[in-house]
Amino acid sequence: MPTAKRTRDEVRRLHFINALFAHATGSDLYLAEQIRSAIACSMAELEARLQASPEQAARYDEAFNAAAAELLARLFARHPRHGFYHWDASLTLAGGTPLFSRAEIMAGLRRLAGYREATLLVTNLRSALIPPGHRATARRRGEYAEALGFIRDLAAARTARGTELHLLFL
Repeated sequence: MPTAKRTRDEVRRLHFINALFAHATGSDLYLAEQIRSAIACSMAELEARLQASPEQAARYDEAFNAAAAELLARLFARHPRHGFYHWDASLTLAGGTPLFSRAEIMAGLRRLAGYREATLLVTNLRSALIPPGHRATARRRGEYAEALGFIRDLAAARTARGTELHLLFL
């Protein structure tokens, strides 16, 4: 980072990377900053386009989260003893509905069943239930909280006792 002053979004992304890659960084913010910088560098072209139209800043966050998820998937692909499954709820129109989320989470849990340690990454669930540009009404916030609880309960009920499952929501 060239300047000492960081924006709120940069700090949020740094803590996001620190939490997401804690197993690799040991919660060292310096290492998390290196990962964040590498992701931001790979997205320099998108960032330059968004400078011209700042109203599309949400697109940068989506792209940053997708790049971080892809990097995490590559990292776990090198560790055959650690299972990894990523579900992007925004890929379908019904992604946030209880029936569809149950099917996707169950598919992920089946894939992770043979591992003693696994990570289940759920991205864009909030934007699937509270679309950008729409008001976050009490009903929509309630549906989002209900979906989070449903996924947590389902993962807890369908994971073997000896398995250490890391459930991450982005």
